[in-house]
Amino acid sequence: MKIVVIGGTGLIGSKVVGKLAALGHDALAAAPSTGVDTITGKGLAAALDGADIVIDMANSPSFEDQAAMDFFTTAGRNLIEAERVAGVKLHVALSVVGTEHLQGSGYFRAKLAQETLIKAGPIPYTLLHATQFMEFLRGIAQSATQGGTVRLSHAFIQPMAAEDVADAVVEAALAPAANGTIEVGGPEKFPIDEIVARVLAYDKDPRTVVADPDAPYFGVKLEANSLIPGPDAKLGKTRFDWWIEHVAPPPKR
Repeated sequence: MKIVVIGGTGLIGSKVVGKLAALGHDALAAAPSTGVDTITGKGLAAALDGADIVIDMANSPSFEDQAAMDFFTTAGRNLIEAERVAGVKLHVALSVVGTEHLQGSGYFRAKLAQETLIKAGPIPYTLLHATQFMEFLRGIAQSATQGGTVRLSHAFIQPMAAEDVADAVVEAALAPAANGTIEVGGPEKFPIDEIVARVLAYDKDPRTVVADPDAPYFGVKLEANSLIPGPDAKLGKTRFDWWIEHVAPPPKR
C-alpha cells in the first residue's frame, strides 16, 4: 500500500516510515523539507495521489496559543480536503493522552480542534493518543527551568519510548479504522518531578528539581492523573531504566 506519513522526517515519523518500508509498503515521508507543506498545500495533492492511508504526525512549530491553533486547523482542513480528492481510505493522527482534560492550554485546545476536524470529516479515522515520549523528558526539564531550579508538578506521567510509539502508529495504520480513539502508554508511571530528576542526575546536570503542585505543565495545572491513560490502554514494552542506559546517553558537556 502507499502510505503517506505527514511529519515523516521527525523523531517518530522517520521511525514509522522505516518500519512501514521494512514491511513492504510504499511509505512516503511528507514534510516541508521533502516538498510537502500542509499549511500552504504545496506538494500535497501530488504526495497523496494513489495513497491508501495517511498518517499525520506533524506538530506545530510554536506552542503559542494562536500560532498552534492556526497550524492545526489550517493543516487539518487542507489535509482532509486533499484526502477526500485522492480517495484516501484511512486517516491516522497521533495526539496526546489527556488532551480533552488539558484545555487550560492553548496548545491542547488546538490539538482538540484538530481532532474535532478529523471526526467531522469524510475519511475513516483512528486517533492515537500517546503518553509523553521518554525522549522529551529533558525538554520538560528545560521548559520548567528558572535559574538553577526546575519546578515541576508531582502529578503522574507514564512515558513511552519513541520506538514503542512508532510501533503503535504502524499497528494503528495497518488495522481497520477505529473511528474513535486508541490510547497507548509506557509500562510504568512516575511522578513527573521524580523521573525528570532521575534523568538530570544521570546526566550529572546541576539543576535542582523542586516539586511544586502549582507548577504548570506547558501552561496548564495538572491533576494527579491528567497525563495517565485509561485502563484499556495498550502499553509499550520499553522500561525507563533500560531506555536511559541504552537509548538516551547524556548530552556531551
